[in-house]
Parts: sequence; C-alpha cells; structure tokens
Amino acid sequence: MQFSEILGQEYIKNHLTTSALLGRIPHAQLFIGPEGCGTLAIAIAYAQFVLCNNIDRENAGGNDSCNLKFKTLSHPDLHFVYPNVTNEEVKTKPKSSDFIIDWREFVSQNSYGSLFDWYNHLGVQNKQGEIRVDDAQDILKSLALKSYEGGYKIMIVWMADKMNIAASNKLLKLLEEPPEKTLFILISENEEDIIQTIRSRCQVLHFGALPESIISEALVSRLDVEPKKAAILAHQAQGNYNKALHLLHEDGEEFPFEKWFVDWVRAAFRAKGNATAILDLISWSEEIASLGREAQKKFLNYCIDMFRQALLLNYHTEKLVYIETTVEKFKLENFAPFVNGNNINAIFSELSDAIYHIERNGNAKIILTDLSIKLTRLIHKK
Repeated sequence: MQFSEILGQEYIKNHLTTSALLGRIPHAQLFIGPEGCGTLAIAIAYAQFVLCNNIDRENAGGNDSCNLKFKTLSHPDLHFVYPNVTNEEVKTKPKSSDFIIDWREFVSQNSYGSLFDWYNHLGVQNKQGEIRVDDAQDILKSLALKSYEGGYKIMIVWMADKMNIAASNKLLKLLEEPPEKTLFILISENEEDIIQTIRSRCQVLHFGALPESIISEALVSRLDVEPKKAAILAHQAQGNYNKALHLLHEDGEEFPFEKWFVDWVRAAFRAKGNATAILDLISWSEEIASLGREAQKKFLNYCIDMFRQALLLNYHTEKLVYIETTVEKFKLENFAPFVNGNNINAIFSELSDAIYHIERNGNAKIILTDLSIKLTRLIHKK
C-alpha cells in the first residue's frame, strides 16, 4: 500500500518514514484515532515501508518481490491480530489465524472499514468480538521464529482495546522483553480501554479526524462524485471517510436507526399521563433487544449523536449540525427545545450506562425498558 493512497495525516506519514530511514524504529507503537481516519491503512503502508526496505513515500526503491506480496497482504513477516468470534466453522477457541482469508478480503475492500463492518463481514449476530489468550499465544509462536527475509517481523494488532485481560497480560510480557527486530503496531479508537502497563511501553501516535476538504476531494477524484454532493457527504461524515463511503452508497445503516429513534422519543413524550404509551415503549424495547449486541450498541451511540445534534440546534450552533432527518413529520428543529442543559447530562449518562451493561451481556430487554422509562421523565425536564 502506498502512502499516497492514504488520505491526509501528512505529519504522521512524514514522521514514520523519516524515523524509519534514520533507523529509529520503536519496538512498540500505539496508533490512536477515530473511526475512518486511516490508522489501519497507515499501519500497513508503514509495515511495507519497513519490511521491503523502501526509500520513498511511494513504497518503492526497495525489494520489488516484497512489495508485490503486500498487494495481497501475504508477506510472511507481516502478522495480524483482530477481534474474532466463533461461527459454524470455528466452534471453539477462535483466533485471528482462523479468519485470515476473511480479513484479507475485508481489508482489500476497504482499509478504512470499522469494527462493525468487520463483524458484519463475519456474520456476527448476538456475539461480541474479542482478542483472546489463544491469539496472544499465536503472537508468541509467530515472533519466536526467524524472519523470512532476514529483516523485521511486524505484528499489527487491530482494535487492541478488545484484548481480554489474559491476552493483555501475555502481550505485556512480550512488550517488556521483545525479540530482536520485532515491531508491534497496536491500533485502537479508545486509548483508555487499553491497560496502562501496555500503553506505557508504546510510543503513542494520535491521529486526527480527516478534514472535510480532504474527504470531499477524495470522493470527487476517486469515485467521480459530483463536487456539491461530495461536499455534503463530507460534512455529514464528520471526519470519517468510511462513513462517507457508506453514505455515498446509501448503505450506512443496515437497520432503520432514525425510525427507531423517532418512535422511541415519540412514545416517551406520549407516556406522560398516558399509561398505554408504556406498552409502546416495552414493544420498542423488545424490538431493539432482538438485535445483536453490536447493533444495539451502535444504535445507542446513534441516539447519543441525535441528542447532541438537537442540543446544538437548541443553542443556535447550526453550522455544527450534520444530521438530516428523513422520517415523515419529524424535524430536528422541533425536537431540539426538549434537549437542554438541564437534561442532556442525565440522558447521556443513561445511554452510556445502557451501552456499558449491554457490552457486559446484561439482559437487553430489561436494560432498554429501564432506559425508556427514565427517558419519559428526562425528556419533559425543562
């Protein structure tokens, strides 16, 4: 992968290539950045730059056969670890190597893809992906061998915050005493979810969200999108190129998140002094509870975004609003007055708590029903 194919992040690209050419390659690096900013794409391009002894930003001037292997992500000294789950083929003790064909296909389709996209690619339903101790054991075995081409061995751990405690502890020992000429690249969107002892042993690089202009330009030049439409999509994407691609192809939401949100808040409004509306909230909770846990969490995060956008409208900061509603007879402008400084913190807290409990396998129907009843009180708070 060439650095020129990666959107923005010029400072990061310059830092990585310059330090590699000077021979200053830390044995462990942690790439932190929001979804769709290009952390995985840069990690792969950087790995290619190091392993193939390239001398320029086009990932050329080094070992041509090595560069060719990166087109299919099949270089023997490049290893990947990522969240995974059991399925019909892997019924027990799943690990990343069991899904390497799926992984290569997923990355080749869109190196900016999200964790939710990866789970969809695997066909995850009510399961939550994880990096387990079996993956950590595979890391030990892979890095114990000599490098195939006599240079570095590189291990990319995507979504490192999904490592469980056992895997984290085993990886920690390896980071403390790394094998010679070994490079770890850990990637995460949530730095605080990685244990402190691992973070302290990594050089941390923070990636920013992509500017609207860069996303818009990429949509025009790469996908032949009309400039005006590209500008709108870039604004709605909020620095997330992956989201811009989903919006472009109109497949951003496999589920009708906006409709569910509108149904939810309308039922919460009606519930004040109307006992029958409680039944609507219970039915709504049952419908959302029937989804997989990852879809439930994604929807609740969508709800947080909707409340945030309503608050911005209420405080007359229209330039920061990017969501355009499509549900009939629902306008964010009319909803905005009910979201204010007196209830937004409590609403955010309740939604965050619901995500936390769902993530820990709580009963989704009970969690969502409790959340709905609390919303009926908070939404009327003036």
